[in-house]
Amino acid sequence: MNLFKEAEQVPELRYDGIHVGDQASLVKTITDEDIQTFAQLTGDVNPVHLLDAFAQTTMFKERIAHGMLIASYISTILGTKLPGKNTIYLSQNVAFKAPVKIGDTIRVVAEVIQKRDDKKIITLQTNVYNQFDKLVVEGSAAVLKLE
Repeated sequence: MNLFKEAEQVPELRYDGIHVGDQASLVKTITDEDIQTFAQLTGDVNPVHLLDAFAQTTMFKERIAHGMLIASYISTILGTKLPGKNTIYLSQNVAFKAPVKIGDTIRVVAEVIQKRDDKKIITLQTNVYNQFDKLVVEGSAAVLKLE
């Protein structure tokens, strides 16, 4: 995977071409490798994410993904799809509603809910659902759209 080449191919949406109600989505299946890589990158080695034997003693009965790993895919959709290139993250609110486990397929949905034209700030609803269409992360984000 050539990340630099992928970054060059991110679409350019102009602020004026983005409207309340516009949506984008992203689908990703969560793997053990995703969880291990996130733990290595962040240092979050909570055993509920990494150790099967420990996780079996918890209310989840199996390992779960880091909540912030799942929430990080919100950044992916904002920076690559809607609004896309030239987007600066200003804030993110998240509420973790249900666990995501290895093998779950998540669908991240970003929907424009407000625009502030004088500052080119866009507010989006940013929710994540699992393969059963259950809400696992509920949130909203504010971004600045540069042009």
